[in-house]
Amino acid sequence: MSALICGSFAFDTIMVFPDRFKNHILPQQVHILNVSFLVPELRREFGGCAGNIAYNLNLLGGDGQPMGTVGEDFASYAEWLDLQGVDGRHIRVIPQTYTAQAYITTDQDDNQITAFHPGAMNESHQNRVDQASGVTLGMVSPDGRQGMLDHAEQFAAADIPFIFDPGQGMPLFNGEELARFADLASYLAFNDYEAKLMQERTGKSPEQLAQNARAVIVTLGGEGSRIFTKNDCFEIPPAPASALEDPTGCGDAYRAGLIYGIMNGLDWALAGRIAGLMGAIKIEHKGTQNHRFERDEFASRFRQAYGLELGL
Repeated sequence: MSALICGSFAFDTIMVFPDRFKNHILPQQVHILNVSFLVPELRREFGGCAGNIAYNLNLLGGDGQPMGTVGEDFASYAEWLDLQGVDGRHIRVIPQTYTAQAYITTDQDDNQITAFHPGAMNESHQNRVDQASGVTLGMVSPDGRQGMLDHAEQFAAADIPFIFDPGQGMPLFNGEELARFADLASYLAFNDYEAKLMQERTGKSPEQLAQNARAVIVTLGGEGSRIFTKNDCFEIPPAPASALEDPTGCGDAYRAGLIYGIMNGLDWALAGRIAGLMGAIKIEHKGTQNHRFERDEFASRFRQAYGLELGL
């Protein structure tokens, strides 16, 4: 089975300011804001939802093909994906553009100032679902607005079940558009805030959305997650993490576990726990694609976390 993961690729430039923004931003002067921060610590990471999810699914041994649009500066990222064994055949380079870029400055209070340049991501509609073959499961994750709309319709037209995961793309859509996504998708995935926003804009709670979808998944950070089906709600406990290094990309790692569970026909209690452990492993590492494990190591951690045997 193969999953087509439609979504973004991005370079994340992360800078650490060894002080507090509040000590340098005067509230009474924000209308003439002109500040500069010295950031002695900087790192550049490979990111974007499609890249992150495909990377994590590959760690689990699942077949995931990311689909996205990137700029002419993508060569180093492409080389990295190739070294990790991630299939890049559906990544389209858009001439005279940059790959999406996020510039994130974090202070000692974990406040962040972020500038995001979408770049080639805005051309994601140039990719079509029917350009991929052998796809048995799809995913529409944060991407260019038109691309997300088109890919959802294309998965539905091809009768391919798919997960709708709006993430930070949620503000791009009004209630009618979000309701259309919910009608087309087989599965819906949100964090707690996004689930509340979805309910506000569509008038439907996760329980109500689950009457039309196969499942609605809501992650709750350190409290685990809930998976709603037509007749049940599965409470998924969190997996313990040895360190809380960086939450960025934990949601993508969780979704890779979900995809793995769906592709392998696992029940929701088991799939949710695999997803939860993926998120815990990710949070122990800085960056979104710097963690790795062998599958027998994952099975051992799963046993320790949940007291269950897992054969991968």
